[in-house]
Amino acid sequence: MRIDIMTLFPDTVNAVLHESIIGRAAKKGLIEINCVQIRNYTENRQMQVDDYPYGGGRGCVMMAQPLKSCLDDIMAHAGDKRSRVIYMSPQGRPYTQEIARRLKSDYDHLVLVCGHYEGVDERFIEECVDEELSIGDFVLTGGEIAAMAVADSVCRMVPGVLADEECFTGESHWDGLLEYPQYTRPEVWQGRRVPEVLLGGDHEKVRQWRRKKSIERTMDKRPDMFERLELADKNDVKLVEEIKKERSRMRLTEPVTWRKAEPSDIDGIMLIVRQAKNSLKKHRVDQWQGEYPTAENFLSDIEKGCCYVLLYRNRLAAFFTMTDEPEAGYERITDGRWHGTDKYCTVHRNAVASEFRGTGMADRIFEFAESIAMEKGFRELRVDTHRKNKPMRELLKRRGFVYRGNVLVSSEPGHDPARQAFEKLL
Repeated sequence: MRIDIMTLFPDTVNAVLHESIIGRAAKKGLIEINCVQIRNYTENRQMQVDDYPYGGGRGCVMMAQPLKSCLDDIMAHAGDKRSRVIYMSPQGRPYTQEIARRLKSDYDHLVLVCGHYEGVDERFIEECVDEELSIGDFVLTGGEIAAMAVADSVCRMVPGVLADEECFTGESHWDGLLEYPQYTRPEVWQGRRVPEVLLGGDHEKVRQWRRKKSIERTMDKRPDMFERLELADKNDVKLVEEIKKERSRMRLTEPVTWRKAEPSDIDGIMLIVRQAKNSLKKHRVDQWQGEYPTAENFLSDIEKGCCYVLLYRNRLAAFFTMTDEPEAGYERITDGRWHGTDKYCTVHRNAVASEFRGTGMADRIFEFAESIAMEKGFRELRVDTHRKNKPMRELLKRRGFVYRGNVLVSSEPGHDPARQAFEKLL
């Protein structure tokens, strides 16, 4: 790919396009970028390139002669290349990734004309320009910035300029979507964690997560682009429906608070318990499928001061129990071991009201549990859950808990006692 840029400021353009990735590609001979001084082609001693406009008005207009002479010289050295002359103009067609792909595939020589002052003589445009392009609905003092943007966006798609084709095919606008969010080290910065899915090593889950985030970002940031999308892939259609379903749920716009549960909360707690039992049964999880947990269990927790409720707009949204007494069943852990050596707290009975599922309320449970444990001076938190309780297992992993092995519970006689044990060092 050869690109000639007709400009009054070649040094400025060269300084940008002959650095970094594009500059290295030029040195390797993968691309050729020439900045041609229009002023060198004037026919008067003053090297004048502009004059006053006919009809009056402020400013000056670039003359057709220097532009045409400059272009003729460029074309004389272009040989039999497939050439395209483009005038960078605020009146041009909006520049897009689709146009960049067309320019790269259909031509191997681009001439980018940079106007200045009040523009260029219209006769030059009519006689010599194949296409006018604009990088946005605004006006610059010259076309150089726009020309550099076009040159960069086209050249980066030339084979060998970037390390791999995926470097540009996976980015924003390539297939009509914006790019997914990116993260690097450290894993936690300013209290913000890298999404757990990116740390698990499951490439298919990572791919699905990235595709979903691309769709979400396009929906949020560029609804105009999303409206133009024609999603033919069944997986994409499924992801869109999934996103819409998630967004139909309640959104938390105010702070969630917590306090110790009171006997008057018992009806609300038991309502959430019934909702949780129905959900677990629906997903064939043999947990909480008998009488347990009962109102007596929670009244005992409340009396001991270890049951907590989460409130949103004064509505009971979730609950959890946390004790700091050693769990006998945890001493008989199999297929692994606990890593903590200090005293620990255990999160037991916990659930979220059905109307708050998908809002992040479950994360709040463990946020509050961790803060309470640390206030008490504990630096280790343990919890167990049924092996088929996938939402809870994913929540624990997302919250930084690590699977340590298997334990047995005795609270639900007649039902599967096997539980997976998780631990988090605070």
